[in-house]
Amino acid sequence: MSKNNIKGYAGKLLSVDMTNATLSDLRFDEATLRAYVGGTGIGAKILYDEVSPSIAWSHPDNRFIIASGPLGGTSIGGSGTVSVITKGALTNGATATQANGYFGAFLKFSGYDGIVVHGSAKRWMYLHIDDGTAELRDASHLMRRDTYETTDLIKGELGKQDLQMSVVSIGPAGENLVRFAGVFVDKGHSASHNGSGAAMGSKKLKAIAVARGRKRVDVSDREQLREIADTFYEQVKGFSGTIGGVYRSQISGRGTLPIKNYMTNLWDISEDEVYGFSEEDIRNKFNPKPHPCWACRLTHSTMMTIPQGPYKGMLVEEPEYEQMAAWGPVIDSKDAVAAFMLSGVTDRLGVDNNEAGWLMGWLMECYERGLITRDDVDGLDLTWGNVEAVKQVLHMVANRVGCGDFLAEGVMRASQKVGGEAAKAAIYTVKGNTPRGHDHRTRWKEMFDTCTSNTGTLETATYPTTPELAGPGYPMDVSTYEATAKGLMVFEDSLGTCRFNTRTNVPLLADAVNAVTGWDMTQGEARNVGLRAINLMRVFNVQVGITRELDRPSERYGSTPVDGPSKGISIQPHWDAMLDNYYRLLGWDVATGKPLQKTLKALGLEYVIADIW
Repeated sequence: MSKNNIKGYAGKLLSVDMTNATLSDLRFDEATLRAYVGGTGIGAKILYDEVSPSIAWSHPDNRFIIASGPLGGTSIGGSGTVSVITKGALTNGATATQANGYFGAFLKFSGYDGIVVHGSAKRWMYLHIDDGTAELRDASHLMRRDTYETTDLIKGELGKQDLQMSVVSIGPAGENLVRFAGVFVDKGHSASHNGSGAAMGSKKLKAIAVARGRKRVDVSDREQLREIADTFYEQVKGFSGTIGGVYRSQISGRGTLPIKNYMTNLWDISEDEVYGFSEEDIRNKFNPKPHPCWACRLTHSTMMTIPQGPYKGMLVEEPEYEQMAAWGPVIDSKDAVAAFMLSGVTDRLGVDNNEAGWLMGWLMECYERGLITRDDVDGLDLTWGNVEAVKQVLHMVANRVGCGDFLAEGVMRASQKVGGEAAKAAIYTVKGNTPRGHDHRTRWKEMFDTCTSNTGTLETATYPTTPELAGPGYPMDVSTYEATAKGLMVFEDSLGTCRFNTRTNVPLLADAVNAVTGWDMTQGEARNVGLRAINLMRVFNVQVGITRELDRPSERYGSTPVDGPSKGISIQPHWDAMLDNYYRLLGWDVATGKPLQKTLKALGLEYVIADIW
C-alpha cells in the first residue's frame, strides 16, 4: 500500500478502530485500485484480507466498510452512491449492498474514498468527517432515536443544513442487533440487505456524518466525462421511479406480485383500490417535494407528506416498488396510504424492508392457519391486512420486546424456532437471507440469482422472463445467462454510481472510468473487476460453510404456484442441472461450488487458492 494521486480517487480510506478510538489512513497502490476499482470491489478485498471467516458477524474483528468509487462525486448522475461491505448477520457470509444519496460524493469531497471500521467501542459513538479531518464523538444522546431523528439531531448539533452534510445512521433495530437491521443514508436511502445495520451496530457506531468538503474529484478528461454523463441521462430521462410498480404488475396479469406470502398469484383487489397504488394517483395526492441524489436529474426521489387520514402529516421518503409490495400484496393490505406509513416506519426504525415484509407475511399466514396463536404474538390480531398490528410488531422487533425478540432473528431462524408446518411456510434462501419483493416463482432468473449470490442480495443484472412465456430451453438459459453476465453488476457497484442512472451499461461505464482516471480499461477488464470480487466473496463464503447445498431456495420460496399464469410450473426439477451448468461456466467445482484453481489464477487470485484447496 502506498500513497497515490490517481485521478478519480481521493487517495485514501479512513481506518477507524472503535476499540481504541483511533483513526488512521489506509492507502492502495494503482495496480490494486485498477484490479478492484472501489466500492464493492475494494470492499471485498478488504473483507477477505482482514476478516477471518471463522469469526461471527458480531465479532469486533469483523469489518464494516462503506466506500465510493472513481466515479463518485462526478457529473455522472447518482454518483453519491456507496457500497456497504461486511460479514452479514443473516448468512454470516459476505455482504455487499448499496444506497444512494449524497454520502459517497461528500466523502470524496472530504478527502476519503471509503471508511473501514473495526473493533467495538466501550460506549456509543458517531463519526464526524469535515473537509479532511475526522473525529469520534459521543452518541449517547442519539440512543433509541430513529434514522430521521438521528440525521436531524446531528446536523443541528454541527450547525449544518440539509445539503451541507450527509448522514449514514442506524435506527433502534441496529442498536439492538436485529439480524435484518439496515444502514440508512440521508434518512430514506437504504443499504440494508443481510443485516448490514446489525454489523454497524455491533461496533457501537450509531452514525457517520460527512460535511460537504471543499475538495473536488480530479478528472482526466472532464469534457468527455460530461458527454458520457449526458449520454447516460438521455438513455434514462423518462424514468420516474418504481413507485407505481405494484399497480403496473397487478394490471399486467403476469403473476409477479408477491401475494399473501406466496399463497396465491391472484390478488383480490378492486380497480379503485389498486389505482391507489398507481404513480399517477400517488403523485397527485402526496404533494411530492424533490429530494434528488447527487448529480441526479431524474424525478423519482422525493419526500412526500401523507395528506389525510390517521397518518396525516407523516413525512416519508418516496417508497420504491419493493416497499409498496411488502406493505401491500405481501400482507394483503389494499390501502396504499397505509403502505406509505409502514414504509416510513421501516426506514425510521432501521430495518430491511424486504425481510420485514416476508416476516409479516409469514406470521399472518401462520396466524390464519392456527400455526401461531394470539398468545404467541403478545395478544396481537395478525389477520391479513391489519396494518396497525404490523406497525406494533415492527416496533417490538426493532426494540427486541416480547415476541419481537425471536422475530428479530429473521424469517429463517424465527420459522425454524416455531418448527413444523410453520417452518415450511417461510420464504428465504437456505443460506439465510430473503429475496426482493417479487414472486420469484414466476421470475426464475431472480430466484436463481438470489439463491446463488455471494453478496446477500442480487448479484447479476437480471431481465425478468416468466416461465410460461419462455421456450423449452428456459431453465438452462437462466443459469447460462447468470454465468455469462456475472461480474457486470458488481463492476458497476464498484464505481460509486446508481443503477437507475447507469443501467449496467458496461461499455459506457468503462469509458467513464477511463475519462476520469486516464486508464485504458476494456470491457473485458471491467467484467474481470466484478468477477474478481465475486470469486473472492465466494472463497470467503466457502470457508464459512456456504457451499453447493446452501445455493437453493426454502421449501415455500421454491414452491410451485397453485394459480395464476405460472400455475403448476416449478423450477425445482431443473435446479440441480442449472447449478451444474452455472458452476461449470463460471469455472467452479460442480460438486462443491468452490472456484477452481485455474479460475482463481486467471483473475490474479493465486494467494487465496491454499485457503480452499
